Amino acid sequence: MPLMVDEAMRLLCSLSEARKMKAAVKHAGRGALLTGAVAFVGGLVGGPPGLAVGGAVGGLLGAWMTSGQFKPVPQILMELPPAEQEKLLSQVTAIVRHLEWTDAVQLTMLVMGSQALQEQLLALLVGYITKELQAEVQYGD
Repeated sequence: MPLMVDEAMRLLCSLSEARKMKAAVKHAGRGALLTGAVAFVGGLVGGPPGLAVGGAVGGLLGAWMTSGQFKPVPQILMELPPAEQEKLLSQVTAIVRHLEWTDAVQLTMLVMGSQALQEQLLALLVGYITKELQAEVQYGD
């Protein structure tokens, strides 16, 4: 049976919910921009000592800003644009194509019953999140 986008997303959501996966997108560009801007203003106001203080303060603000806020992976998956969901669909299909299933519930049960399939899909999901979304993945509460 061909796998549909919404079924693949539900399967990945079920798997990531079971593992309590969260991801945080780091905004390194914004943090670097903030660090540079605060250092620049510090340099304008206080000369060389102001530049040093501005760089330190800006660095701390930038680090705090880029620490990221974790969101549940199922929420991230459901917010993906259709083109990205299609990309994931083709990769999920390659993993589950050999299975015999009639609906998404049965497919999810088959996957949850197989440690090997779970590991393959988790590797796919973590790889996608870290490479494509440039996010950090965390497990558990």
